[in-house]
Amino acid sequence: MSTAPIDLHVIPSAVLADAPSPAERDRLIRRAKGLSWLSLAYMTIEGAVAITGAILASSVALLGFGLDSAIEGFASIIVIWRFTGHRRFSLHAEEHAQRLVAITFFLLAPYIAQDALRTLINAQHPGTSWIGIALCTSSMLVMPALGRAKQRIGSRLGSGATAGEGTQNILCAYLAAGVLAGLALNAALGLRWADPAVALGIAALALKEGRETWRGDGCCATIPLTTNTHASCQDDCCA
Repeated sequence: MSTAPIDLHVIPSAVLADAPSPAERDRLIRRAKGLSWLSLAYMTIEGAVAITGAILASSVALLGFGLDSAIEGFASIIVIWRFTGHRRFSLHAEEHAQRLVAITFFLLAPYIAQDALRTLINAQHPGTSWIGIALCTSSMLVMPALGRAKQRIGSRLGSGATAGEGTQNILCAYLAAGVLAGLALNAALGLRWADPAVALGIAALALKEGRETWRGDGCCATIPLTTNTHASCQDDCCA
């Protein structure tokens, strides 16, 4: 993301007027950090349960879901770091945080892809995981609300890192739905290919979101104004 000066004449006046006041920005920062701490706690539990269930059931999709929880937890730590101390008003810190969040997506994709392909080639048959089914159902209920809240805050703060973390949470809900479908198909019909097929979809989605976050053109892409304020995103994905 470039930090070169921006001609304010080309930015719509409505966007400039919508920039948060210093007091509002402080409130949004506190809320962003609070949501990130909440995410970190949930992801720790989710990851531990998912990985345990994956080992017991030999489920590559559930393992990918557990590893995704670890990656999302790291993204939460990045956002907390970004809004701590002098970094709260630093565009340089925002750029670093946004790139680090993107890297977390790139860490996830190749591991899941190779594990899923190996499972397909070796024709491994995962067992039924009722723990995994319950966990995925819980995440489908919790993650969308958490992710949308972060995207709205990221939009108001002009923080691609915060919006990217929110996108990861929403992606987590999609992954949970996909993993749940794979586990259910395996439990009900014995379709051994469903689990690794879902895992490959997880890898592709993570790669796509990582590219968009790295370029800064995903949901709630931001326009830097000054070292203290940002314009809100001009797309409607965070409404």
